[in-house]
Amino acid sequence: MAFSLDFRVHSEVGRIRKNNQDAAFGSPNLLVVADGMGGAAAGDLASAVAATEARSGDRRLDDDHLLPHMAGIMQRANDRMADLIEDDPQLDGMGTTFSGAAFSGTTLGIAHIGDSRGYLLREGELKQLTHDHSWVQALIDEGRLTPEQALTHPHRSLILRVLNGSGETEPDFFTLEPQEGDVLLFCSDGLSGMVSDEVLATQLAGDDLDAMVTELTRLANEHGGHDNISLVVARVVPQSDELDQAPAVLAGSATERVVPLPAGKNSPAYPVPEVVADPDHNAHEQARYSPRASKPRWPTALAAVIAVLFLVTATLWGIKAYASSQYFIAEAEGRVGIYNGLPGALLGIQMNQLVERRDTLIADLPVFYQRQVGNTIAAAGLEGAYETAEKLDEFATRCAAVRAGRLDAQQLPPVTPGEAATTQVAPLPLATQSVPVTPVPTGHVNYPTVLAPLTPTADEEADPEAC
Repeated sequence: MAFSLDFRVHSEVGRIRKNNQDAAFGSPNLLVVADGMGGAAAGDLASAVAATEARSGDRRLDDDHLLPHMAGIMQRANDRMADLIEDDPQLDGMGTTFSGAAFSGTTLGIAHIGDSRGYLLREGELKQLTHDHSWVQALIDEGRLTPEQALTHPHRSLILRVLNGSGETEPDFFTLEPQEGDVLLFCSDGLSGMVSDEVLATQLAGDDLDAMVTELTRLANEHGGHDNISLVVARVVPQSDELDQAPAVLAGSATERVVPLPAGKNSPAYPVPEVVADPDHNAHEQARYSPRASKPRWPTALAAVIAVLFLVTATLWGIKAYASSQYFIAEAEGRVGIYNGLPGALLGIQMNQLVERRDTLIADLPVFYQRQVGNTIAAAGLEGAYETAEKLDEFATRCAAVRAGRLDAQQLPPVTPGEAATTQVAPLPLATQSVPVTPVPTGHVNYPTVLAPLTPTADEEADPEAC
């Protein structure tokens, strides 16, 4: 059975950014969102290149050619950025995500790189189709972060894979068989980072696509609008000649930023490739849809290496300077410890050092605060860290006494009526009923990489200070 796509495209700056570094493209055959990065290094140009290459590759193909077609669009966008960087080294550092799908009428060929996302709502259930190529997602995959912790991680915007003019891109490619009524959403993190999956599912279940786009954008702005907001939404419907002939829509930076031609190009724009009925019978056009190796650029290789080394050095220095001003509370060999720096390690380098190991036993704390310390407690400077540690000392002292009293009461022998209780009970060790703390080897402590307070559940302590 053949289908058509009823689609909408939208891109805007949001409430914080000064310009739009997102771009989006939608047509009956192709849906794409690109989120540029690089700031002064032309993130808006990078996303505009990706979206305009998508527009140049807008055509209806059969199922077998969808993924090679998408790979070709991405590779040509990557090569075009490499040409622009070679012509103007100041553009080095720009890059863009790319997330979208080509549609044959019966199959979707999905291509993805970066942290923009693709979603599918099918029969009321929302599924994230794409997998973020980001540092926090890698930590989630390794079990070092939870998805909830990743939402507030200080390095959640660090992306591991993008289109940036380099030789190796490593996108993800896969196909999806659509069903009538499916709703597809491709969006930048200006939407997915501001609106929860539950809210996305509720909004995508609506009937009016225009109202859907308006409401999703409003919610993203209402929740902060910290980044550009771009989305392409499409509903799978029975085949319609009218929908199959709907005009393509380009939005965001691609409508605002003029993409310069690489040196030596005299034509006013890259030509739009002609439509080929059967790519199998035309080797030249078939190659157009397939990824190709980026052209070697040895004249700028040394400059690129120096720039990367400088960037890495500056980044590490900046992180070290920032870390030196940070303090937190965490476990130190079974006791409360005050640390200077950031939890965890970066590139194998421990990002913190122990300032003081207190006498306070973790096991003496209320159960709630045992978990808090286990997950690290952020402090506002060294003075704030000492204040927090002293408060924990008070909790531990009080709870130790309370627990000892309970144990004393449990150990008292039954008293015969008329007799006085004379048995003396030997003091028991403090906090023997507390939650155990996993020992950590001396000199190397691994912590979660996010400073996030915990909230007791109904099955845990209702009162955080309860012993």
